[in-house]
Amino acid sequence: MARRLALLSVSDKTGIVELGKALVERFDFDIISSGGTAKTLKEAGVPVTKVSDYTGFPEILGGRVKTLHPRVHGGILANRDLDDHHVDLDANDIRLIDLVAVNLYPFEATIANPGVTLADAVENIDIGGPAMLRAAAKNFKHLTVLCNPTQYDTYLAEMSANDGTPSFEFRRDCAKAGFWHTCTYDRAIATYLNDQSADPDADSVTLPENYGIAGSQIQALRYGENPHQPASWYQIGSEATGWGAAEKLQGKELSYNNLVDLEAARRIIAEFLSDTSAAAAVLKHTNPCGLALGDTLVEAYTKAFDADSTSAFGGIVALNRAIDADTATAMTKTFLECIIAPGCDEDARAILATKKNLRVLILPDLASGPKETVKAIAGGFLVQTSDDIVEQTADWKIVTEKQPTAAELEELLFAWKACKHVKSNAIVVTKDRVTVGVGAGQMNRVGAAKIALEQAGELTQGATLASDGFFPFDDSVRTAAAAGITAIVQPGGSIRDDDSIAAANELGLVMVFTGVRHFLH
Repeated sequence: MARRLALLSVSDKTGIVELGKALVERFDFDIISSGGTAKTLKEAGVPVTKVSDYTGFPEILGGRVKTLHPRVHGGILANRDLDDHHVDLDANDIRLIDLVAVNLYPFEATIANPGVTLADAVENIDIGGPAMLRAAAKNFKHLTVLCNPTQYDTYLAEMSANDGTPSFEFRRDCAKAGFWHTCTYDRAIATYLNDQSADPDADSVTLPENYGIAGSQIQALRYGENPHQPASWYQIGSEATGWGAAEKLQGKELSYNNLVDLEAARRIIAEFLSDTSAAAAVLKHTNPCGLALGDTLVEAYTKAFDADSTSAFGGIVALNRAIDADTATAMTKTFLECIIAPGCDEDARAILATKKNLRVLILPDLASGPKETVKAIAGGFLVQTSDDIVEQTADWKIVTEKQPTAAELEELLFAWKACKHVKSNAIVVTKDRVTVGVGAGQMNRVGAAKIALEQAGELTQGATLASDGFFPFDDSVRTAAAAGITAIVQPGGSIRDDDSIAAANELGLVMVFTGVRHFLH
């Protein structure tokens, strides 16, 4: 039986020597390879022919053209069921290629470097690699394409189990992976070029004319929001980032709802990462049921938990500092689903380990999130930039006769940051930098205010109220004042703003307009 031919040309050399040795020694393959891959194989003692020697054509243009040659692509693309294809192969001395193992220049890793230039990025756009991947994937009926080192062992097992010919199903699945690989790669390039063409001095961000989403599965989840809904977790790009890069110290597998809640928790605690105070947030169904600042982490957590201990049962906790032993001890006194923090000391780890089902995740970079949010609708999807505006009290407008003290201004900012992360219509009541009442997701703002004020109870005396949208009438201002609220923060922008301002002046309240709305649907 004639020896078969494999083409190996990889940027990531992981496992390539072991694959090459197995191909030669166990399955009677000859190997052709280019550049660094050929050098790696040769140094490891694996017999290899350079692509330039096989094609009789040198690498040119500084390596930009290496594998773009008929002897390569003819061997990949030939339909072995067609006699005229065999005639062409014989006439041009082209060997059939049975395996193509290719992965691409590290474009995403290149553009992740802070000092990368456009020229650097362009040089790391692979051309020959995607061409070979696509050609081999198209012709999966006759050969196998591998685009990831994790596939090598499975490929060799398939070869052993099927007399040296991987199954049709395996080849088809590898082709599918190859097309997704090139799809993701092209998306990264197009997105980068879109970003490069954006005007950094423009007053507003313009989203691109074309928007693509491609992801690789991190894991299949047990189910989605409900048991009858299948769900999976995907990562964008080739490198694990965000929650995919988090260290899971312990606990059960993460669920769909866990991940949705964790992202909401990350967004709210990110507001306080630069704060000199410790911060803790307790969330349930993406809404904060308790948010507090404190001199110590355990103080912040205890205040956040006590703000609504009933809702906190089974909740998600987010912290802006590394977990210490005191905070760990406090958190083990109730049932929690997940805890996230930028770190965790050894004593705290031992304490949390007593709750083996409790999910504990360490994510040092809690600040970095998606630049855009995407929501599916019938026939398409919606894209918007993330609501990551940095709040500055200097940009606010104090619209009442009564001016806030420095302490009141701090409290107003705290309340405003909390309200930003509550489902609209949202009203939040805070006191001493602790949420004491949260009205979330109501159909009208009066209803949201009623819920928040009732939850706060007697704590409304001297408290602060935040509203994610403007007051269309002065009724909410009067209701708040009657409950004991002394300061209000809201976007402003209603045609009846003057009525709300007049009511606040009449009742002796402080009221500030932020000029920014924070609806969260």
